[in-house]
Amino acid sequence: MDYQPEIFEDKDLLRELREAMKKSHAEGAAKIQDYLEKEKNTPLNIAITGETGSGKSTFVNAFRGIDNIDKRAAPTGCVETTMEVTPYPHPKHPNVTVWDLPGVGTTKFPADKYLENVGFEKFDFFIIISDTRFRENDFYFVRSKIDNDLQAEGKSQREFDAERTLKLIKENCIQGLQNEGVLSPQVFLVSSFELHLYDFHLLHETLERELPAHKRNALLLAMPNINLEIINKKKEALQAKIKYYASVSALIASAPVAGLSFATDVTILAETIRMYQVTFGLDCESLENLARTARVPLNDLKEVMTSPLAAKEISKDLVIKLLCLSAGEAALMAAEEGSRFSPLIGFPLAMTFSFISTYRALSTFLNMLAEDAHRVFTKALGLNTSL
Repeated sequence: MDYQPEIFEDKDLLRELREAMKKSHAEGAAKIQDYLEKEKNTPLNIAITGETGSGKSTFVNAFRGIDNIDKRAAPTGCVETTMEVTPYPHPKHPNVTVWDLPGVGTTKFPADKYLENVGFEKFDFFIIISDTRFRENDFYFVRSKIDNDLQAEGKSQREFDAERTLKLIKENCIQGLQNEGVLSPQVFLVSSFELHLYDFHLLHETLERELPAHKRNALLLAMPNINLEIINKKKEALQAKIKYYASVSALIASAPVAGLSFATDVTILAETIRMYQVTFGLDCESLENLARTARVPLNDLKEVMTSPLAAKEISKDLVIKLLCLSAGEAALMAAEEGSRFSPLIGFPLAMTFSFISTYRALSTFLNMLAEDAHRVFTKALGLNTSL
């Protein structure tokens, strides 16, 4: 019984992995780690532009999961605050950069040379923000400050119908774009202060659909938790990668060094669980931001989290403690170390036990954190939604 690299769908990785394993299993483990690191660092560059005062910078901050008072926030105001093409890395996913671009038609960025001056070739896509109607300078189309429009309409109408108002706003934007020669415009109605409402989820689905496959995960994992479907998609994407981490564990287990596999497994588990925690917005900083934005006491969010990972600093010691509390995982780890002393089949057995234990442990921890993310999101929005 031996490790089978055919579990991977990526043909290039398969070819490189087979070549590496002709030298040693350690070379194979390094090849998988390089692949995971490359995926983790896949760059995604999102350009945000629009006219002065349209809410560009607020959208930049909301997309990155921080509020306008955060020291890392793009400056906001009712006058043009963006004078240069300015990058804002995502605070949790630094491979994702949201670029705040100066308004179209300013002195340094005239409309006829706008794309050339902002360096359009480095961006994966543009999002154009407008808080009124779209005009000739605009090219790809988020209508912002929808919450303000609905409040104003609600105050001025006796029989206010929110759905009808939203439909009229969207139709007006589409008509304006068609009048400017845009054949099939897609318009998304968004409130940067309430991304879970209106069309932000449709914007994400559109961007995801149009991005190259290798960049879709970068967008998904960096997205704020705007609905339960996003949380489920994140879980699916993370689940699909567990076999890679388990394979690194299995290949390291073939080394004839007592204790090396266990140390490697704990390191892999701790680093991966930290990544899960951040991706689901369950680290301390993200929870504090959510509590402030949703106007919910932080302790109320923490109280609905039920996993032993809830609101904790993920350390190797914590991982070891949780593994020891699981009889099944403890037995697998003991079997892995014991199998090394079995002649002929010892190391293949150790690899198998190591793969299974790492895969099971990561799957269990991922499920725990995904369920906590459901509960926190539901609490923050005051929803009555079961898992």
